[in-house]
Amino acid sequence: MKLGDELNSHGVDAVRTTMLFASPPEDDVDWADVSLAGSGKFLARAWRISGEVTSPAGVDFGEGDLDTRRTVARFWDDVRQLGEGFKYNVVIARLMELTNTIRKAIDQGPGAADPAVREGAEAIALVLDLFAPYVASDMWERLGHAADTRDGALAHIAWPEADPALLVADTVTAIVQVNGKLRDKLEVSPDITDAELEQLARDAKGAQRAIGDATIRKVIVKAPKFVNIVAK
Repeated sequence: MKLGDELNSHGVDAVRTTMLFASPPEDDVDWADVSLAGSGKFLARAWRISGEVTSPAGVDFGEGDLDTRRTVARFWDDVRQLGEGFKYNVVIARLMELTNTIRKAIDQGPGAADPAVREGAEAIALVLDLFAPYVASDMWERLGHAADTRDGALAHIAWPEADPALLVADTVTAIVQVNGKLRDKLEVSPDITDAELEQLARDAKGAQRAIGDATIRKVIVKAPKFVNIVAK
């Protein structure tokens, strides 16, 4: 691979993103497995999102779709930790996941006018500035924020803190086993008690089918994630 040719074909942002996404910094890169075109397509998807957001700059994100806001909050929480560990390849993977989420939110979810969609698009631009500053800066301008940056540099914009309330799961998936075999899954509150979870497990259709006419001898409960019903 000739770097000059690749820069001319794909641009510096795509090359830089590819190099950082290819592997952790401490590992060698097999350039035969690297796709500059793939990075270019990802950057193009992110850039398009910035032009489709229709809510105004400065809108109250708190009025946005809750599921999308939770995804953005988890993104910020993950990216801060990953960045501190120099796991830039994983940060880019999270950027790709968030880009797909916001794309879906625009096309099939709350829509381009939802404040949470703007929140996600801004998050993409802010973090993308680490790897692809030219695309990120253009995104930020398209989102209406050019005047908010000092010297036009996204690097001067502080990353927002993830809202702790958005990081708390509404539900947890509880596994219901009968004699050690998975028979059902339940969506329950993280604060559910052992007694409440046991009753839900006993009433679960999958568990009832597995128990049949057998007698329940013992129930092992570890709320909120696990129940094993022993029946003979």
